[in-house]
Amino acid sequence: MERLSWTGALGPWLVPALEAALVVLALATLAHPVAALAGGRIAPGSEAARFRPGKAARVTGGLFRLSLGAVAVVILAFLIGWMLAPPEAKGILGRIATRLWPVWLSLGASLALIALFRRRLGLLGHLPGNPAGAVGLGLVLFWIFAALFAGQIAPFDPVTDVIAGMKNKPPGTPLPGHDGTAHGYYLLGGDALGRDVFSRAVSGARVVLAIAPAATVFAFMVGITLGLPAGYLGGRLDTGLTFLANLVLAFPVILLFFLLVTPEIVAMGVPRYMAGVLFLFPLVFLTILWKSRFRTRPPLCAGLIATTLVLGGWLYAGLAWDADPLGLLALPPGALIVFVSVVFVNAPSVFRIVRGLTLDLRSRDYVAAAQTRGEGAWYIMLWEILPNARGPLLVDFCLRIGYTTILLGTLGFFGLGLPPESPDWGTSINAGRGLLQFVPFPPLVPAIAIMSLVLGLNLLADGLREESLKD
Repeated sequence: MERLSWTGALGPWLVPALEAALVVLALATLAHPVAALAGGRIAPGSEAARFRPGKAARVTGGLFRLSLGAVAVVILAFLIGWMLAPPEAKGILGRIATRLWPVWLSLGASLALIALFRRRLGLLGHLPGNPAGAVGLGLVLFWIFAALFAGQIAPFDPVTDVIAGMKNKPPGTPLPGHDGTAHGYYLLGGDALGRDVFSRAVSGARVVLAIAPAATVFAFMVGITLGLPAGYLGGRLDTGLTFLANLVLAFPVILLFFLLVTPEIVAMGVPRYMAGVLFLFPLVFLTILWKSRFRTRPPLCAGLIATTLVLGGWLYAGLAWDADPLGLLALPPGALIVFVSVVFVNAPSVFRIVRGLTLDLRSRDYVAAAQTRGEGAWYIMLWEILPNARGPLLVDFCLRIGYTTILLGTLGFFGLGLPPESPDWGTSINAGRGLLQFVPFPPLVPAIAIMSLVLGLNLLADGLREESLKD
């Protein structure tokens, strides 16, 4: 059996059209700023002078939009053609696109729901009208759905399916003794152990997206719980907490990771003790949240607090101390070290952001009105100040998930925390870097995955920032 080509039978027809559209797009992108500056003029207005582009700038702008639309149309034609073409005509990209059909279906349904309930979704509903935000949202949703459906998308098990004859094979190589079945190719080649690179990349998304958002949420719980009283109450509490945050930020991050994975430190239980402290903050935050909001309705308040403590205590016992009485929850030691490290490193930065926002918002009129009504300090912090800081915090949350993704890749690359057979992207890059010059795909594919997810999160944050300023 021969190796698959990248584009299959559609390549001779659509690749020239895509190349032409990309060339025109690149030329229009370079020419538009020059034309706008060279041919524009300042038109005086009643309120302020406005810059009006000349005819050349309007032409290059229209050419840019036209070529961008042409690129989108060609890519869409590729996707539709690959979906409808027979297997032998699909090529590597066509087979990958076909295996990703749950992602395309879920992505289309999500965007349709966002458009349908645009008015009710707030900032999220305005993102499709923002170019950067729309692209970022699409990339992030793509990887979220890829992680959710990784079991259906990946044709091989990322850890146990090892085929000796497929070591360091290029993309599209058929398996030994290939009989024409659907799983007869390593679509993106094989790694140094003979595992499928495509399956490991898709499964790695599940590992990364299971840790990065959850660790960021925990870091925000710690930062908000400590940053609000530090900024609102001030005094010695603010001084002490700020000193501790600066102390943690000044500690070398890589050295901290190396210390936490040291066998002596693990044997002493330091990661477990750190988890025991850090994982308490969500319970504390939610308990204070319900108490401050529903203190005038004791039955409801007691029910919410009891539910939080029961469910939260169960999660806390299983995740922090590996003591789930039902035996359903547990974090492997390696994953616990990574989780604790990420929370510990990110929490001080979140604390400083929340503290700064609180210092700015505590002098607003609605805070003074709440104080006049006799509201408690925690009610004002959680239900007056925090909701009005949601815009910057939401933007920082998206950016921090991207930072956490890079941090997880760094930990995996250095072999810290997660086991060597883990399909996470950092570990895959580390496993394939030795033959990068000769076999680039095993480390290149997870590197592109990290880059695309972080790019999507950054663009999503930019879109949210722009929409929050309009709100």
